[in-house]
Amino acid sequence: MGSKKQPTYRFVVADSRSPRDGRFIEILGHYNPRTEPKTLVVDEAKAKEWLAKGAQPTPTVRRLLAERGVMDRGPVRETKRAPRAAKAG
Repeated sequence: MGSKKQPTYRFVVADSRSPRDGRFIEILGHYNPRTEPKTLVVDEAKAKEWLAKGAQPTPTVRRLLAERGVMDRGPVRETKRAPRAAKAG
């Protein structure tokens, strides 16, 4: 969502078989990282209901919901990249 160089994001519940930007079941809230402070609006009751039904949030949504206190962040996944080697010289 948003316009060029001004992103805004919606939290949606979508079926895993739907395309990434395709059909969704329900909108749970929205996030605007460009405001000061950042705007995060979530319907906590709906979010908890969907999480109880087994919905799996993406890592970014999990972090934002944890900031709001809707759910635990859980373990932080390690990156798949190998650490950078120091430059010689």
